[in-house]
Amino acid sequence: MRGKRFTYSIYFCVAALMAVLASCQKDSDVKDDAAKKMSVADSTAAASPANILAVAGKLTVTIKDSTYTFDASRDSIAFINVHDDSDDKNRYYGITAINKEHNMSFGISSSGFVHDNKDGNIAGSQFLLGPGYKTDGFQYSMSKYAGQKDFGNIHIDKYSQDSVLAKGTFHAWLSPTEKADAPVYKIEGTFNLKLK
Repeated sequence: MRGKRFTYSIYFCVAALMAVLASCQKDSDVKDDAAKKMSVADSTAAASPANILAVAGKLTVTIKDSTYTFDASRDSIAFINVHDDSDDKNRYYGITAINKEHNMSFGISSSGFVHDNKDGNIAGSQFLLGPGYKTDGFQYSMSKYAGQKDFGNIHIDKYSQDSVLAKGTFHAWLSPTEKADAPVYKIEGTFNLKLK
């Protein structure tokens, strides 16, 4: 079990790093040619690995009666596909986001292949709000304790169709600390990300 959690953590860290790099790219006003090239909406695009920066659209995250919004026109939101070439079992997809000010970030992932009308269990998630953002800041991450049975769900309504990169909803159970008796909060969200 520890090995799987470690693997999930590694994939999540890679995804978070991709979001930071994508954000730096947006901040320097470099256009994302890869997003334009990856606008193919056929079934092979859904099965192939790709990390695509959204050009437009929004991601919302709601926790404890507060809603936070990432806007792809100014913030960096990427849909990610991560896999190990030697093992199709180690395949993950998800979303990473970081705001332009670099004081709010979010990531969520699920295992398997991504396609339209797909439900997947949450494999990893984290929501960070830095002290530069309207509050003192906080960090919520997926519980590491065996007592937590349900980590949440992500539903993909559409993936790589016409101008839609990914559209769907999610919920996850996250904790503010790593203590065994820490409270666990439900976060909910929506995403409607565009290729153009």
